[in-house]
Amino acid sequence: MTLKHCLLEIALLDHRFVRAFLFVVLATALAPARDLALVSNKTNAVGSHDGGITVADLVKVCKAQSSHWPDGKPVTFVMRPPSAPEMKLVLEKIYGMSENDVNGLIVTSNRGRFNHPAIVIANSDDDLVNKVASIPGAVGVVDVYSINSSVSVIKIAGKLPLQQGYLLHGN
Repeated sequence: MTLKHCLLEIALLDHRFVRAFLFVVLATALAPARDLALVSNKTNAVGSHDGGITVADLVKVCKAQSSHWPDGKPVTFVMRPPSAPEMKLVLEKIYGMSENDVNGLIVTSNRGRFNHPAIVIANSDDDLVNKVASIPGAVGVVDVYSINSSVSVIKIAGKLPLQQGYLLHGN
């Protein structure tokens, strides 16, 4: 094989690699986002009225600006790590902050709250549902397909998950 043929083979391999790489990047970017839902501990009074929780109140809960529910229970927000791909929607629509800023907010919000942290990180959707179910006053954001009977789904601004106009709709 001549040097010219070798260089041509390398150029073709590079071209194929670039095309494959671009395909993967575009497919990932265009993949449908997950539909998320706000879930609550079954003993919480939050969302028990028809409208659920307002967007403004949800933002306060997520940013640890609300420490107690109207019934006196301490508020705990359970979420996946801010670096998790499914949290991109939450960072944009609820926090309006970067991943680093949310990480800082978590540390600051939990300072001094050893017995009942303001924000709890869950390693998986199943872990998140279990934590919400076991912590009185807890709410969390989870993939709609991970919801089970141990938690209650809360309306956001009068809308349920999968309804048009729902805040945490993935598309």
